[in-house]
Amino acid sequence: MEASRVTTRQQTWPLAGARQVLSDYVELTKPRVQSLLLLTTITTMYVAGDPSLGLVALTCLGGSLSAGGAGAVNHWFDRDIDAQMARTANRPVPAGRIAPNAALIFGIVLAALSFVQLSLTVNVLSASLAFAGFLGYVLVYTVWLKRSTPQNIVIGGAAGAVPPLVAWAAVTGRVELTALYLFAIVFYWTPPHFWALSLLMKDEYARVGVPMMPVVRGEGETRQLIVLYTVLLVALTLMPVVFGYFGAIYGLAAVALGGAFIALSLRLWREAERRSALRTYLFSLAYLALLFLAMVLDARL
Repeated sequence: MEASRVTTRQQTWPLAGARQVLSDYVELTKPRVQSLLLLTTITTMYVAGDPSLGLVALTCLGGSLSAGGAGAVNHWFDRDIDAQMARTANRPVPAGRIAPNAALIFGIVLAALSFVQLSLTVNVLSASLAFAGFLGYVLVYTVWLKRSTPQNIVIGGAAGAVPPLVAWAAVTGRVELTALYLFAIVFYWTPPHFWALSLLMKDEYARVGVPMMPVVRGEGETRQLIVLYTVLLVALTLMPVVFGYFGAIYGLAAVALGGAFIALSLRLWREAERRSALRTYLFSLAYLALLFLAMVLDARL
């Protein structure tokens, strides 16, 4: 009986270890961040045209490989500060479950696979745009801006706005003005979205010396900037309606969602409470998803 239990443990432990390794490598790709990127990819493709399910799947695969590679390299580069913050200390690299060089190689391989796969199965333009997003997130945001300026997320946010360009290029083979509008919407959405989160993590960023806006400019100015960028974002989302790229369905959604986003940002400005910051951050996620879904409904109906 005892020998049987020992044998069972020996069989179970390697399996559990393999699951942990797989889970850690998946975590390196930042799947929760990717979910919103993939949603903007899929919705943009159906705004751009009538893609096959195969094309949508192949484009999402390439985009996921590129974004996952960027996430893995980010885990590698930020391992020193991640180890000092409660929210990130248990990530695979700072926790010692994955070696730093392994994470770096994994990220580079994913980015290379993305370029090859998109080039062969979609088109070279979409592959090039995805690779540009990878370089933007890794070199411009992670390596250059994140630790050097409070404008890090403003400029570096361009990398997260690339998926609509990749999606549009995948369907049409080119980048048109509507695609640039969608890029700009995500670009202007990123600062108020991330600054709301940074208000919740101000003390941790300050402790590791990352110059996020609340750390450098203070919480009051950050809340004012959230209001400013939210108003600019809402104005930008209405421009495609004014110029005839979208119709009434999208226009009504943009007004309703934008009004709610502005109201929450104003409440955050007045109340200066963690609860308001969290509410604004969570709504910003739903805002972008619903706005892009409204684009598809408008294009189809």
